[in-house]
Parts: sequence; structure tokens; C-alpha cells
Amino acid sequence: MTYISFDCYGTLIDFQIDRTLREVLGERLPPDIADAFCSSAAAYRFDEVLGPYAPYREVIARSTQRAAARYGIEYRPEDGSRIFEAIPTYGPFAEVPDALKALAERFPLVILSNAEEGQMAQTLRHLKTRFQAVLTAERARAYKPRLAAFETMLHVLGCGPEDIVHVSASPQYDLRPARDLGIGTRVLVNRDAEPAQPWLGYLEIGELSELPSLLGSRVPERDRCGGTAG
Repeated sequence: MTYISFDCYGTLIDFQIDRTLREVLGERLPPDIADAFCSSAAAYRFDEVLGPYAPYREVIARSTQRAAARYGIEYRPEDGSRIFEAIPTYGPFAEVPDALKALAERFPLVILSNAEEGQMAQTLRHLKTRFQAVLTAERARAYKPRLAAFETMLHVLGCGPEDIVHVSASPQYDLRPARDLGIGTRVLVNRDAEPAQPWLGYLEIGELSELPSLLGSRVPERDRCGGTAG
């Protein structure tokens, strides 16, 4: 059986955390450094997930606090909670619900996300799609790009890397470790979120609606097993 696994935030869900950072920090974040601040916060989020597992709310709080310290911005204890609590309110990219519906008719779908369980439960309401499995960093006790996150997915599904098509907008978090683990079919949804890394050997699409036809010529359809409601 071929499974299609997806990164969630930034790939299926429009991850508007830069907008949230600006809203939460308000006048404390000068406009002339806002872009640089948001880039640094993203770098610190990546750095935080490389260490021992901690709840994602702590990842958000610590990375924001580190960025604030770097730029001399006041950080308040409630800032991290406000940013974290905004994430489940983000909706999907416009083409995603219809594309997932079309894919679900042919393949079992899986989410592999750097999220907490409760956070993901709220996000799934926006996707309105049936998933075979929804796997979080909280369950794996490891974040992508840690290979342990992907290994947990393979263990839960009871399959090998050759049975996975992994889809993400992030070469850094997803497509590089997917390649390293031997997942042979990797697809970049180019949301202009990160610099391209074509040497990773992925297929590329501009939006998720292109994926069904792309896979139709490359991945054989197999009998689907029943999924769990997502």
C-alpha cells in the first residue's frame, strides 16, 4: 500500500505565525526590524526542535524570547501562550480541501506534524478530510527534522520508506530527513517559504491541486484500507 504523508503547518495549513508575532508584540516590534525579527524567530524555532523533546508551546515561547533578546525587544510571559493559541485558528490554503478529497479517494492519507495532540485536534476541523493516521511530535517525542519522527510514522503504519510519498513545503524540516531515511518519493509544494534545495531530488508542484495528476503517472494505486476520521 502507498501512503501519502503530509507536513501540516505551512503545507496544508497557511502558517501565518509571522503575522501573529507582529500582532502579539504590537508596538514593541519596530516596523524596520519586523522582517528580520520574524526570520530570527523562525531560526530559533528550528534550533529548539533539534534538542530534547519539549511541548510545542515551550518551543514557541523560548524561540520568541530568544529572538526578542537578540533584538532588545521586551518579552512578556503571556506572549508565547498567545502565539501558540493562535496556531489552531489558521485555515488551509485555498486549494487544499478539494485536493485532499481527491487524493483520499485513491490513497490513505497521513499527517506527520510538529504539533501537540490538542493543537492538531483543533486544526483537523479545518481540513475536513479522512486520515489513516495523524502523528504528532508529542506522540513521537521528537520533532522533524529528527529521524525519530519519521521512524515513528513508519512504525505506526507498519510499512517501509518505499511505501511513503512525503509531501511538504519545507526542504529543511521534511524533505532532507525523508531522503536520508530512504523515502523515495518526495514532493515539494513550493509555497515560497524556504529556498529551494533541488539537490535533494524531490518533485515540485506549485499547489496541492497538482498532486493527484502528478502521482497518477508515477505511483500505482492500490487497495485502500479503512481510515480513522480526521
